[in-house]
Amino acid sequence: METAVDRNIFREAMSRLGAAVCVVTSNGPAGRCGTTVTAVSSVTDTPATLLVCLNRNARANAVIRGNGLFCVNVLTHDHVDLAGHFAGQTGVPSESRLDGIDHGVLVTGAPVLDGALVAFDCRVQNVMESGTHSIFLAQVADIRLGDEGKALMYFQRRYAALDERGA
Repeated sequence: METAVDRNIFREAMSRLGAAVCVVTSNGPAGRCGTTVTAVSSVTDTPATLLVCLNRNARANAVIRGNGLFCVNVLTHDHVDLAGHFAGQTGVPSESRLDGIDHGVLVTGAPVLDGALVAFDCRVQNVMESGTHSIFLAQVADIRLGDEGKALMYFQRRYAALDERGA
């Protein structure tokens, strides 16, 4: 018989696993959205594929499912306010978070944030469910490399900057 790990201990343990801060955006027939995430990972380079996890109750989850596409915008250390904005800390609803934010598009038409360290323009290939979250597997259709700089990381419930030296 399996015993469940205490949710609070698990959350504390995960806070000690540093992660890059990204904004996942989408636009299409199901609507427009932008949300801050740290659950992004490379799956394979042939074909280039990313994994993104989103809470099933998040509006962005339904929008991305409906549109079948998204862009992972990796934030720089200068984007702390942007991370908070897309995380909903400013009270702006998900469908309006892109209003007034400089962005363009690549192949899929998903919003690509100006100034992102890198942007991965993706088409959803598969969606799996696990607990409270959906796991989106997506093939990368295009990439825009931004200027080099310090990445915005999330570690122990705080934002931090990280460059190539680890500082």
